[in-house]
Amino acid sequence: MRRLYHQPLSPFCRKIRLVLAEKKIEVELVEEKPWERRLDFLRLNPSGKVPVLRIDGLVLAESGAIFEYLEEVYQTAQLLPDTPAERAEARRLAAWFDDKFHHEVTVNLLYERVNKRLARSGYPESARIKEGARNIKYHLDYIGWLMEGRRWLAGDQLSIADFAAAAQLSCLDYIGDVDWSRSPALKEWYAKVKSRPAFRSLLADLIPGFTPPQHYADLDF
Repeated sequence: MRRLYHQPLSPFCRKIRLVLAEKKIEVELVEEKPWERRLDFLRLNPSGKVPVLRIDGLVLAESGAIFEYLEEVYQTAQLLPDTPAERAEARRLAAWFDDKFHHEVTVNLLYERVNKRLARSGYPESARIKEGARNIKYHLDYIGWLMEGRRWLAGDQLSIADFAAAAQLSCLDYIGDVDWSRSPALKEWYAKVKSRPAFRSLLADLIPGFTPPQHYADLDF
C-alpha cells in the first residue's frame, strides 16, 4: 500500500504531496504528529520527521530523497529540466526554499504561531515572529525578481523549485503571513501554481483552531 505519513502544514510534506499529485501517484495520507514520538513511526524513520513515504516495498524519508526517487522511477510529469545547467538551477532554488527560506522565515512564523500551539510546547516568541516578518520581504522580492524574466522559477518549465517554494508559501499563506501585493510577478506566479490540479488537496486542508484567510483557496486571490 502506498502511504504518506505527513503533517498538513509541513512545507516538506506539502512539497511531496504536490510531486505525487503532479505525477498522478495515488497514496493514502496518514496524519502524523511528530512531537508525539510514536514508537511505530520511529521504527519507520528514527529521526522522527515527516514526510515518510511507503511505496514500492520501500520506506523513504527526507523530502529531497523522496523527490529524487519519485523523479527517477516515475517518468510522468518530470520536475527536473532537460539540461544539466537547468537541473542545477532547479535544485539550487529548491534547496534555497528548503533551507534558507525555511530557517529564516517558516521556522520563525509558522512554527512559532502554529506548531508550538499544536505541540503544546510553549508560547510564541515575539522577537522571532518579528524576525520572520522582516526576512520574508526580501525572499518575496527575490521571487518577484526571478519571475520578471522567467516563465517558472527555474526557467521555462515547471520544476521542483516551484513546488518547494509554493509549499513553504502556502503554509504561510494559511496563517495570512504573505504580502502578495509586494510584486505583481510574484502574485501571478503563485496564482499559476495554485491553479494546478495538484494543489487542490492542499487548499482543502483545515487545521483545527486556525482559520485561513478568505483568499487562501481562491484561485484568483
